[in-house]
Amino acid sequence: MPSTPRQPRFGIMTAPQQVDYHDVLRVWQEADAIPEIEHAWLFDHLMPIGGDPDGPAFEGWTLLSALAARTRRLRLGVMVTSNRFRPPAVLAKIATTVDIVSDGRLDFGIGVGSRPDHPLARREYAAHGLPFHDSAHAVGSLAEACAVIRRLWTEPEPFDFDGAYHRLTGAFGSPKPVQRPHPPILVGGRSAATLRVAAEHADLWNIPGGDIADAVARGALLDRYCDRIGRDPATITRSIHLSVSYDRPDAVRAAIGEALDADFTHVVLGLPAPYPAGVARWVADELIAKSL
Repeated sequence: MPSTPRQPRFGIMTAPQQVDYHDVLRVWQEADAIPEIEHAWLFDHLMPIGGDPDGPAFEGWTLLSALAARTRRLRLGVMVTSNRFRPPAVLAKIATTVDIVSDGRLDFGIGVGSRPDHPLARREYAAHGLPFHDSAHAVGSLAEACAVIRRLWTEPEPFDFDGAYHRLTGAFGSPKPVQRPHPPILVGGRSAATLRVAAEHADLWNIPGGDIADAVARGALLDRYCDRIGRDPATITRSIHLSVSYDRPDAVRAAIGEALDADFTHVVLGLPAPYPAGVARWVADELIAKSL
C-alpha cells in the first residue's frame, strides 16, 4: 500500500544576531498564537556571522529557555547546536532543562558545528578559547555525542562511556526529559559523513535550501545509508530551511512549493531582521496559506 503523504509543518527561524531580546520575543509570542506556525528556531553562534561583526549575538540555548518560558504551544529548538561548543553530557542536561521548562516542546537540533571555511564563524572558537578540530574529528565526535545524549535521557542507571572522542565515568541524567523516550533528535547538515550520523540517530534531518536538486540528492544518499543499516528511511522526517524575502514573497512561495514537491514536510522559514510588525501573521497569510 502506498504511504499516506505527511501533512507539511511550517515554522520560523529567528537568528539571534543583530537583534534585541524583545524583538525575538515579540515574534515568537505572535507566532505562538498562530496555529499555522507549528515550530520556531534559533541558531547557535557565539558571535555574529552576518552584519556588523562586533554586533550583538545571544547564546542560543539560554535564549531558547527564556522563550520556552514565555510561549505555550510552539515546538522549539536550536537549528542546529554546534557539537563543538559544549560537552555532550552538559548539552544533554541543558536540553533536558529546556524540555522541562517548555513542558515537552523541545526538538533537539544538533550538527558538527561551523564550517571551517566560514571566517566569521571560525573566529568565535578562538575568541572563546574553544578548540576547532578537523572535519573527521568533528563528525566522529558528533556520532558519539548523539549516543551519549540519548543514553543520558533514557538509561535508569549510571553508566561509563569510553569512546574515541568522549569519556564519561558514572554518567547519569536526572531529571529525565518530559518527552518519552526522549525529545526528537534533528541532525542538520549535508555532508556524506553527517548523513551517516543522521541515518543512525536522527528523527528529523535538516538541510539548508537554495539548491533543491542538491537537497533531493542528499536525501537520496540518506535513504541509501538508512538501507545499509536496516532502517526505514521514511522514519526520518525531511526538514529544509528556506530564507525569506519580505520584498519577494512569490519567490519564497515558489521555493516552498519545490520543497513540498520534493517531500520536505518540515519547512523552516528564516526571517531576516529587522522583523516587521506583524511578521508572523504575514508568514501565515502570505507564505504558508498561499503555498498549500
